[in-house]
Amino acid sequence: MARLVILGAGVSGHTAATFAKHWLGDEHEVVVVSPNSKWNWIPSNIWVGVGEMAPEDVVFELAPVYKKAGIDFRQAKAVSIHPEGKQDSDKPFVTIEYTDPAKAGQTEEVEYDYLINATGPKLNFGATPGLGPDKNSLSVCTYKHAAEANNHLQTAIEKMKKGEKQKFLIGTGHGSCTCQGAAFEYVFNVEFKLRKAGVRDKAEIKWISNEQFVGDFGVAGAHIKWNGHIISSKIMAESLFAERGVDWITGAAVKEVQEGKVKYELLDGTEGEEDFDFAMLIPPFSGVGLKAYDKNGEDITSKVFKPNGFMVVDADYTPKPFEEWKASDWPKYYQNPDYPNMFAVGIAFAPPHPISKPAKSVNGTPITPAPPRTGMPSGIIGKAVAHSIVEMMQGKTDKPKHHASMAEMGAACIASTGKSALHGTAAALTVYPVVPDYDKFPGTGRDPEYTFGEIGLAGHWIKHILHYMFMWKAQLKPGWTLIPE
Repeated sequence: MARLVILGAGVSGHTAATFAKHWLGDEHEVVVVSPNSKWNWIPSNIWVGVGEMAPEDVVFELAPVYKKAGIDFRQAKAVSIHPEGKQDSDKPFVTIEYTDPAKAGQTEEVEYDYLINATGPKLNFGATPGLGPDKNSLSVCTYKHAAEANNHLQTAIEKMKKGEKQKFLIGTGHGSCTCQGAAFEYVFNVEFKLRKAGVRDKAEIKWISNEQFVGDFGVAGAHIKWNGHIISSKIMAESLFAERGVDWITGAAVKEVQEGKVKYELLDGTEGEEDFDFAMLIPPFSGVGLKAYDKNGEDITSKVFKPNGFMVVDADYTPKPFEEWKASDWPKYYQNPDYPNMFAVGIAFAPPHPISKPAKSVNGTPITPAPPRTGMPSGIIGKAVAHSIVEMMQGKTDKPKHHASMAEMGAACIASTGKSALHGTAAALTVYPVVPDYDKFPGTGRDPEYTFGEIGLAGHWIKHILHYMFMWKAQLKPGWTLIPE
């Protein structure tokens, strides 16, 4: 019996674990290590953040689901990877530290035959002084953060009902942030909530982002079909901002968040300040800080991971000018080149280069969105890697066969812009491929037949339905395998 160990139980890790066990049955062992006892459908956190869903609507306990599936669940955080084993044993293992209250602080060495790193990101609030819920800004990155943001929002609404004006600042809190989409959804859900509460006239709402233009989203924007025309996502996004009365600052690196004030730097080197009464700023992401050691106990972290903490996989990391990067540089199998029984999926793998063109301010400050690797691509990658590993565990092949390059896959994103059964809206955007391929699709890098967008009530209902579909799927309820990633 072989053992597959999966570090992390987010979208990618949970997808990999559940499909691997479904395909393997009792023939082999699947172990999941996650510091969290609950699974969180993160795309719906923005609705928790405006009081349209409760925290319990977006989470469930992992242990009962994994017990039913026959998956060995360890509530613990991974501390280090030992891909060569140790001097008295060639068996690779990971060191974990339990976060389960019953075993808190205890460590254990968990051996593996195959390993998937699906640890996701560290929310690196510390990269910007004063950033984060325990300091001077709010977040919707976790369901707890989102619930706290809603508490502050309700307080602000009560102040506005009493005639007090409030200034809202929403966006990204560092020059290298990704996940602009979550902040984009949140700014429009806040605006919609204020209109529903009848206090929109008492609010000033401003967007601040490290994107060079609104609608970039870390994927260099897109040329999309919209209302029968092909337009830039910049036009689509700017139209929505203008329609909702939301001003914007782009090309901005937030340098410090003080109480009621943000300091930022623009690409032209200009420094500015923005006052606020309410600020929700997404932090930059980094790897979770896993260490790696060889057989002799020597630190090989720099060999296994990039400086940002994300794992090296089968991508082309050769340094070269942005114009020379190719879609083919992106990984296909997510396999570590030095340790072929080790893979990384979702946010945990190191991308070879940004998708949006890198930029620095005249002062040398990097102001460029990092490539997004969440949502639909994350699930697709997790499933493909699990499929490859299952076949290797079953002796059907000695190398991965199932590929899921972001340069060969499309992705659909439904961005809520207000939750309501009759008056809600969402921006539905589909791009193919996620990573532009300028050789295959000269000019735009994407296929115009499969890259399109619409905004309306239908999009809201699709997102609403998807919430329940994916909560159902993640809990392995009847028919779960039929619901696509």
